[in-house]
Amino acid sequence: MKEGCAKLDFRLTRLQAAWAKQDPPPHRVKPLPIQVIRLIASWAQESSQDAVKATSDMIILAFFFLLRPGEYVDTNAESTPFTLADVSLYTGDVYLNPATSSELQLLAATRVTLTFTTQKNGVRGEVIGLCRSGHATVCPVLAAARRVIYLRSHGAPPGTPLARLFSASRITASDITRTIRQAVTLLGVDLGFTPSDVSARSLRAAGANALLLSN
Repeated sequence: MKEGCAKLDFRLTRLQAAWAKQDPPPHRVKPLPIQVIRLIASWAQESSQDAVKATSDMIILAFFFLLRPGEYVDTNAESTPFTLADVSLYTGDVYLNPATSSELQLLAATRVTLTFTTQKNGVRGEVIGLCRSGHATVCPVLAAARRVIYLRSHGAPPGTPLARLFSASRITASDITRTIRQAVTLLGVDLGFTPSDVSARSLRAAGANALLLSN
């Protein structure tokens, strides 16, 4: 893995700390295989609806950064979602100013970072960086760039949640769960579990599973 593209210890330590406070293993949701996320990304690529695209991008970011639902949805409930100000995009080591960089420059970024501020089980000021995944759509850098471009086009201030929509209702954990379950239903029983076995919480487990298998 390239230096500066991920800090594995912090992501996994944070996840372990969270799991220690949650339900015992029999009640935990199942991790999603990557084909579920790829299917959701393909829906977004073919859709003209902002909500479909935003839901897909937030699912991708949650998978790669091992995020809990309260960190990547936009609700009125008590949560600590990542905001536009928490995201930084780079081409190599060159920072891309989100206010002045062109859309092409942002979409050509090679690295994205998220800065933890008030998120649970995190260290304030901790910065996690990820490089491109190599996939045309399921990529944390591209997902972040798309959200920055969308929010910027609507004049969103820095404190705006990444999942904010300006043409539809808010993206909630229920929306994420519904989208995931639709994909699982379409892919069928060969996945080894049913739609009721998965939810928005499955993305964190899915990302952790993929991370461990890749090392």
